[in-house]
Amino acid sequence: MVFFGAAGDTTLAYGMKQVGPVSIHHLGSVIAAIFTPWVALGILLLIGFFATYLSALSFADLTYVLPATSVGYIVMALLARFFLHENIEVTRWFGIVLIAAGVGFVAGGPAKTNTRETAHTFPESAVGERP
Repeated sequence: MVFFGAAGDTTLAYGMKQVGPVSIHHLGSVIAAIFTPWVALGILLLIGFFATYLSALSFADLTYVLPATSVGYIVMALLARFFLHENIEVTRWFGIVLIAAGVGFVAGGPAKTNTRETAHTFPESAVGERP
């Protein structure tokens, strides 16, 4: 999940730097950007992120999975620095260290805090009729 997210965002940024500015008001330029190789690769990697995210949510609590994705900020910062050659200020590195520390606190707990089936905890009106 971390790999797909960080690699997807990085390749998407790399591709968009090659494409240049696009505006949502010019839908043709947005569609053209989607089909450039680096942007398309970024989108595919982010689809991989979403698939692994869904998989993780199927067996672990959101309060565990979402902070775990924050590790991607560390990987993404390293990719941005060394692959995209972005200058990252000391304050941003400090923020990334704080995120990593917070993730460390969250990761120390159990992945699943609720032993009951979570599908049965939603009200009927939220999930529709049962078969």
